[in-house]
Amino acid sequence: MNRTEESARLSLSVWKRLLPYMKSVRRHFIMALVLMIVSALISSAYPVFTAFAVSAFIEPGQLKGLPLFVVAYFAAILVDGAASLFFFRHSMKVELYLAKDIRRKAFVHLQELSIPFFNKTSVGYLLARVMSDVDRISSVIAWGMTHALWNVGYVVGAFVYMFILKPSLALMLLAYVPVITAVVWFFQSKIIRVQRKVREVNSEITGAYNEGITGAKVTKTLVIEDVMAREFSAVTQKMYRYSIRSSRLAAFLTPLMSIAGAAAVGTVLYKGGLLVGEQLMDFGVLSALITYALGIVEPIVQLVGMLENVIVAQVGIERVTALIDEPVTVADTPEVIEKYGDVFNPKKENWEPIRGDITFENVSFRYPDGDEDVLHDFNLHIPAGTTVAIVGETGAGKSTLVNLACRFFEPTKGRVLIDGKDSRLRSTLWLHSSLGYVLQTPFLFSGTVMENIRYGRLDATDEEVIAAAKLVSADVVVARLPKGYDEPVGEGGDRLSAGEKQLISLARAVLADPPIFVLDEATASVDTETEKLIQNAISRVLKGRTSFIIAHRLSTIRDADLILVVDKGRIVEKGTHAELLRKGGRYAALCRAMQLREEKFSVPELEE
Repeated sequence: MNRTEESARLSLSVWKRLLPYMKSVRRHFIMALVLMIVSALISSAYPVFTAFAVSAFIEPGQLKGLPLFVVAYFAAILVDGAASLFFFRHSMKVELYLAKDIRRKAFVHLQELSIPFFNKTSVGYLLARVMSDVDRISSVIAWGMTHALWNVGYVVGAFVYMFILKPSLALMLLAYVPVITAVVWFFQSKIIRVQRKVREVNSEITGAYNEGITGAKVTKTLVIEDVMAREFSAVTQKMYRYSIRSSRLAAFLTPLMSIAGAAAVGTVLYKGGLLVGEQLMDFGVLSALITYALGIVEPIVQLVGMLENVIVAQVGIERVTALIDEPVTVADTPEVIEKYGDVFNPKKENWEPIRGDITFENVSFRYPDGDEDVLHDFNLHIPAGTTVAIVGETGAGKSTLVNLACRFFEPTKGRVLIDGKDSRLRSTLWLHSSLGYVLQTPFLFSGTVMENIRYGRLDATDEEVIAAAKLVSADVVVARLPKGYDEPVGEGGDRLSAGEKQLISLARAVLADPPIFVLDEATASVDTETEKLIQNAISRVLKGRTSFIIAHRLSTIRDADLILVVDKGRIVEKGTHAELLRKGGRYAALCRAMQLREEKFSVPELEE
């Protein structure tokens, strides 16, 4: 459980954050509140109708005026029913529209956020904010607050009518309110704390199920089914204990409320009976007061219980607004946006063509949560059309260098020039639309093979999609599929092998015809046959493009125009494959290590 939720207190400033999203539903929300007040006042008046019927018709034993009374009574029921009907319509719109607007704002902002944010934030966290928290917020606003107003309206209306009917008995019943409220508050606060534990353990159970399903193959290969079962049993036992504790507290609260209601009724019966006996009060008034004594307990219980939902919703507001407020670390200036447009409104007519000439000028970079630079005063010029291979140990700074060139990160110091211009003076979308990026673990969208390749350029024809697939030998994969290009790839492409996904991902990148290409361990997780297809595709695709290759396989990097050996954020060696082998330095040692891993290259192949 998030610690914020455990210590949360009602804060008006937090709820004010919802005001911009309430504008579109303001009319529906106000109408729902008004209708709830109308319904509450009518509902609290029903005992008065009963009192009048007893006093005017039953006690005297006459029916004069009964038809008019019946008409008035049914008119009140119709108005109450209509108010409830229209309330449901307006509240439903508040819930749906409010959730839609908040989710849309959050989703749009997620599209604007930079890569570093996604590197440090889990998918589960984001889904919980956008789905569960938004649902809770919209539900509390649309239904919780309006029902709370109904309860308030009913209690206030009941006491107003009671004071009109018999002030002395109304004061006696009013004395019960703080007692009932204190008892409910005491038990409800304990129930809230235990329920938080229940939700916390429920999250653990969900996580255990997720690990049990997604990690089933690993579990079986390690033969740890019994360990997983014991761990899961321990978590569910914890859930059982907290749930039992919550149920016991609720079991105490329910009879206490029944006792409180019975005490209130007993008070009315005793004192009211004496007054009726002394003919100081009508029997009809007594019946109305008994009804009120029974009816005021439940609204008070619901009002106090509503506090938990409000606090939980407030925590949800804090989480969702924190997501929406998350700063965009790689952002265009207003001047750049004015000229080139933004991600949702690009002004492509102002975009200059990109050649792919890239220069690093005294670039240093430190991660926002880091305490030291991972790149130090980095200088490098990469002419357009150059294929650059970057090698080094894990954590040496290979991906950081590429991410800076692609402007996924901003330099802490120095600047990156694209075609001689500071990349910050151009639109990020302008640069990103000129990139072809192929990851080690490619991601495919749900849909067909054809649709996934077409994401590279949405206006591409079927013939152009097929041509891109042929260029990278993805047509070999397609030919094996039952439906060819119309074959569904499944969620995330899980119906295809790693190699098949990689070739389709490569075809998608090629279809965009980008001047800058990035291959990040593109052949690291594929079989030998697919690797050969990818290697042949790479040799064709990279011609004439500025390319970055990050790889741990010698066959992928040996033909690069320039090889950079990176260590601790610095280029320790650079040159061609043959030049670096002659030096006999760090690169030569890496090559020998690669050779041992791959068991593909003999010693003579390391020679020039």
